[in-house]
Amino acid sequence: MHCRLLFLVLILISTFSCKAPKNVIYFQDSTNLEKVISASSFTSVFKIDDIVGIQVSAEEMDAARPFNMQGSGSSISSSLGESGGGNTSTLGGGEPTYLIDENGIIDFPVLGQLKIAGLTRVQVKDMIKEKLKIYINNPIVSVRLKNFKITVMGEVAKPGSYAIPNERITIIEAIGMAGDMTIKGRRENVMVIRENNGANTYHRLDLTSKSIFDSPVYYLTQNDVLYIEPNESRIKESKTRNNTLGIVISLIGVALSIITLIIR
Repeated sequence: MHCRLLFLVLILISTFSCKAPKNVIYFQDSTNLEKVISASSFTSVFKIDDIVGIQVSAEEMDAARPFNMQGSGSSISSSLGESGGGNTSTLGGGEPTYLIDENGIIDFPVLGQLKIAGLTRVQVKDMIKEKLKIYINNPIVSVRLKNFKITVMGEVAKPGSYAIPNERITIIEAIGMAGDMTIKGRRENVMVIRENNGANTYHRLDLTSKSIFDSPVYYLTQNDVLYIEPNESRIKESKTRNNTLGIVISLIGVALSIITLIIR
């Protein structure tokens, strides 16, 4: 009887030990030597409230100087989080920077108002070069997004906001930057929150499947929020901890009341 019971216990332990690890494995349906090509196309575009660095150069730098003038308004804070009366400044030393206003426009020296929200870096660069041709021979234009950041929340080792130095980052890279998911994170239900034209969109992804590479949000854009949901084990653990804390606090209260009565 005892042997049979022990045998059943061993079967249960073996079953759960085999199933549990599968929930934490990425890309489970990929096969050996399989080539997976991402079908998702991605080109970063500028958005309202982006801070854009634009530098104009030329063989004769005197000709380019008027197009690199700092605006007359207050400068953009170096923290990337504040703006003053104008939308032009120098940020981090060097190139002038421009804050895209609520209409998607920047006020560029000499050229005036330019609508760049919704355009790619290359499109903005080509547009400005074309407009500069009547002023400068062979102008060189450098355009960079200065405040690209993402936020990673939930069950990761290092949640927080991260500044991205280049033009794009994938979900996989973002999770790696945050120290990977904890063992308590739900890999099959990862959420990307993205603001688009003033409205938030929510995308749920399954990182246990190779289909992640075809997702329209596989490449993150500026100000995206990546949320790793806790699994049932973590939720129960949190509830148990809160209940235990409540019981301990109640017991301490009762003990203090008894001590007070004894002293009296």
